[in-house]
Amino acid sequence: MSAHENELFVQIGNEPRDYAWGRVDGVAGVLGTAGSGGPEAELWLGAHPGSPARTTDGSPWPTLLDWEQQSGAKLPFLLKILVSGGPLSLQAHPTPAQAEAGFADENRRGVPLTAAHRNYKDPYAKPELIVALEDGFEALCGFRPVAEILADVDALAARAGSDALAPWREELNGPDGLRAGFSWLLAGGAGVDLAVAALVVAASGDDRFELLTRLAETYPGDPGIAVALMLRHVTLAAGESLWLPAGNIHAYLRGAGVELMGPSDNVLRGGLTPKHVDTAELERVLTFTASEDDHLVPVEVAEDVRSYRPRIHPSGADVPFELLAITGDATIALAGPSIAITTDGSFTLSSGGATAGVPRGAAVFATRAADVQVAGSGRLWIATAG
Repeated sequence: MSAHENELFVQIGNEPRDYAWGRVDGVAGVLGTAGSGGPEAELWLGAHPGSPARTTDGSPWPTLLDWEQQSGAKLPFLLKILVSGGPLSLQAHPTPAQAEAGFADENRRGVPLTAAHRNYKDPYAKPELIVALEDGFEALCGFRPVAEILADVDALAARAGSDALAPWREELNGPDGLRAGFSWLLAGGAGVDLAVAALVVAASGDDRFELLTRLAETYPGDPGIAVALMLRHVTLAAGESLWLPAGNIHAYLRGAGVELMGPSDNVLRGGLTPKHVDTAELERVLTFTASEDDHLVPVEVAEDVRSYRPRIHPSGADVPFELLAITGDATIALAGPSIAITTDGSFTLSSGGATAGVPRGAAVFATRAADVQVAGSGRLWIATAG
């Protein structure tokens, strides 16, 4: 057995994902590291096969996926640094049961894991939270009440000077208006194209509808422009957070954040994307009710320690992770394998004689539950089992 196998702290790293919506040198700018010169959208720190974090200190596990396979343990989360220079696709994520059934069904039908039209890349759910790293983080998150949507549709219809929005309004104003209005848009066709075009023309020059103009510049003619009018537009200050459970439709628009989610890459898209959109499957997983406040308020668990712990049920038992934000010296009880990353300042972790430096831009994997002393100042983020 290698001496490394008993170590508590393992240094890890990864290469940023270069999705087109990323900000140029975005992840590097957040972490204070050397940039690639191209778009940097996400840094994945976890064991997901799509981009498992690599160990960098001679560990017997080349990646955290190897750690999972050799240890028999399962990391119950995926931690990301996300930096958006433009809008991501409108999307939602399945429940655990939906993910397991969808993954098995596509396997039975022989859909390759790499196929562009595949919906389920793994059998896991992807509930997620995001904490803004800078002021002005923008997102679309959940449906608005139908009455609010209709008021804006009427205002835009008056500016458009045409009846192109009337069919959409009729769907919204009928029974189950959110589902009907959404389904009509994603079904496409001449009427939808005319409605989207009229919407964009009417929104031009009106500050209330600036977002529609911005989306039209990136995705001209996309029905997702109209879907955006149905959703809550949220702007976060640094440290503010959103909780996005299964069935919630959302899209990040721009900004940098720390994202913690289930260990999954299952995304059902609904517009603002050139990628595959499976309307029927998306509608099956969506929650068609007006969203309440989706802000996740952190809890001060100790001096200089905040916990972002989502809950669906009062017990919180069905959300197996939490994110700790640490700004100074503290003692932390890690419930299981955990990942730490510093975005500002510098920290040192220690426990039972083991120590690890975590300067800005560095990441460390803690292999097991432990009481850890944290020393330093700045912003240290620890993802751990909830």
